[in-house]
Amino acid sequence: MANISFKNFTVGVEEEYMVIDPETRELKSHEQKIVQEGQKIIKDKVKAEMHQAVVEVGTDICQDVDEAFMDVSTLRKTISSIADSLGFKIGAAGTHPFSHWESQLITDHARYSEIVNELQEAARSNLIFGLHVHVGMENREMAIHIANSARYFLPHIYALSTNSPFWEGRHTGYKSFRTKVFDKFPRTGIPDYFESIEAYENYVKLLVKTNCIDNAKKIWWDLRVHPFFNTVEFRICDIPMTVHETIAITALFQAVCAKLYKLRSQNLNFMMYSRALLNENKWRASRYGIDGNMIDFGKETEVNTRVLIYELLDFVDDVVPHLGSRHAINYVHKILEHGTGADRQLKVYEDTQSLRDVVDYIQGNFLAGL
Repeated sequence: MANISFKNFTVGVEEEYMVIDPETRELKSHEQKIVQEGQKIIKDKVKAEMHQAVVEVGTDICQDVDEAFMDVSTLRKTISSIADSLGFKIGAAGTHPFSHWESQLITDHARYSEIVNELQEAARSNLIFGLHVHVGMENREMAIHIANSARYFLPHIYALSTNSPFWEGRHTGYKSFRTKVFDKFPRTGIPDYFESIEAYENYVKLLVKTNCIDNAKKIWWDLRVHPFFNTVEFRICDIPMTVHETIAITALFQAVCAKLYKLRSQNLNFMMYSRALLNENKWRASRYGIDGNMIDFGKETEVNTRVLIYELLDFVDDVVPHLGSRHAINYVHKILEHGTGADRQLKVYEDTQSLRDVVDYIQGNFLAGL
């Protein structure tokens, strides 16, 4: 272990927040005022998204999860306080419980106009809020190797993030309906396995050459080797309701990368499974969150999802001390105990039968634990 360096596994976190009208509890266009005010304080860490009721933030490159926690906390507090001063509220959930996308304005920007022009209704209806976690890599060869293997764990970690049970005023029956909305886009979902970084880059070049895409950022998979940075970017998760959940999930992605790197350094490999098989677990995570069963493909049997998450915690346990992320990883136990954002939203709805109360709950938890 001594000769393996874990210092490369920096993290970066991007979160997408909903802008809420405090009166109606609907999503509301902030006409980019939150972004304009935010940029005076946190510069380019805040930016507009395609829909005007969305604010996107991103941390600096963080050396460890403690730095990420500080950064995300500051971002949440800053955006919340700017929103308050402008007469808005902010919340974090994968979908808004009852707002309809038809009434939401699209940001006036060339890139968004182009996406809407190409993807039409799929783009206009894509009113969802996600979490993206970047984990730094020493080089792109290592990044593709780790991305290939990390695909297996995507459904397990996604299950912990599920936070979108409602869509347009309906209880969807899913713990995460967000991915169902996003599935309408091309080039989404769990990617295939790539033999090498050259194979991946040739795939991108072919798509650009044939006018499928104009750049690699239009590949919207659940994880990708980032087109411009030496990072593996995990994109499968719903935005969690609280900072502690976001950081627990960030720590888990970081630990999976570090563990796969350690195995590689010892000439060991994690089993590769096909996208078709991994999708079975993703579907189960989306439908049942942490309360269903997933498939253990090694044993070829169904296993309780919580058991598999405990197995994942065991799998990464030996690298956690080197990353200094024990406390963040331990928060996964809290999620298993108190339920995911989706479970908690559903509980509020069960108790009150009011989606407005669910919105108040989401908004009330935006700064929980800070």
